[in-house]
Order: sequence, then structure tokens, then C-alpha cells
Amino acid sequence: MNLLPKEKRIIKQLGENLKLARLRRKYTAEMVSERANISRTTLWNLEKGDTTVSITSLLQVLSVYGMEKDILKLAEDDILGRKLQDAKLTVNKRAPKK
Repeated sequence: MNLLPKEKRIIKQLGENLKLARLRRKYTAEMVSERANISRTTLWNLEKGDTTVSITSLLQVLSVYGMEKDILKLAEDDILGRKLQDAKLTVNKRAPKK
């Protein structure tokens, strides 16, 4: 998969955040992988920012940390999309009231 450098940094940061979440909870990789029903290798790949790990595995790990609803925050506030949509909206002129 060909990602831009900026995108690679984002994925790597996500992996680091997941690893920090695990370490803060003092969970071992074995413990998380068992609870998430994934292999330790998959967990390690996720924590390294490997782009081949599925979004399902990400959700399973987030669930172990009690953070599963955080995935709903992705693209929640589409500021640019709203601006583009609003720019295309026209205001209908009303006839003056008599």
C-alpha cells in the first residue's frame, strides 16, 4: 500500500497511542491479544503502525481498553465537507409580505 509520508506518520502515531494505552493499564501483549481474540503478532503490528492490520482488529483492541466508542469519533466533524455543502446551498428569496 502506497501511503503519503503524512499518512504513514498518522498510522505510526495511532500505533504508539495504542501501545501507550496498553502500558498505562499494565496489560501484557499476551493478555490483550487473548482478550481481543487476535494473535500477539497482529497486536504488535498494530502497535508498530502496520497498515495491513484490519479495522476489526483495531476495534477489538479498543474494546479491551474500554475505548471502543472512540472509533466513532473518526470523521465525526467534517468541517471541510460542511463548508463545501453550505457553499452550494442557496437561499430562496421570498416575495415581500403584503
